[in-house]
Amino acid sequence: MSLDRDKIMQGVRLILEGIGEDPDREGLERTPERMFEYFDEVLSGYTEDPTTELRKYTTSNKDEMISLKDISFYSLCEHHMLPFFGKVHMAYIPQHDKVAGFSNMVRVVEILSHRLQVQERMTTQIADSIVEAIDCKGVLVVVEAEHLCLTMRGIKKPGSRIITSAIRGQMRRTATRIEALTMLGRVGL
Repeated sequence: MSLDRDKIMQGVRLILEGIGEDPDREGLERTPERMFEYFDEVLSGYTEDPTTELRKYTTSNKDEMISLKDISFYSLCEHHMLPFFGKVHMAYIPQHDKVAGFSNMVRVVEILSHRLQVQERMTTQIADSIVEAIDCKGVLVVVEAEHLCLTMRGIKKPGSRIITSAIRGQMRRTATRIEALTMLGRVGL
């Protein structure tokens, strides 16, 4: 999916006019173009498939748990088109000594967060992409985020954090889930 530059720029001009601004004044004359560039960057995830980023390689692992934590991300809420941002934490259990590269796991987060999103769906999509691409025994994904729609408008509660999780496969077992949450420093969630 490629963005329609002309439509976005026209839309931004209409918004500026709608709030009573002159889109041709010095400070705003390039705003439509800047907004297109902004959307082109922060919504770049539509053009990529996260499962193709996860390449498996073989290493002696004995199906032991692997975790990654504090993966920073930002996204745009599909309801208000305001940013939400935070950290993704994940743990997975490979099978048959097949693991994914750490940077590949981070790329999955990047791709899925660079779309219009809701946090709940993004959390699920990250977990499902990992399971589909590397055929692991289980995965746990925890996403913590602050939503500017809660901070700037409506209820106006800065610092509120939303926490979502997705659990697949062997991670549904209580002992395994506790091990994963302990590794991620999230026991007591």
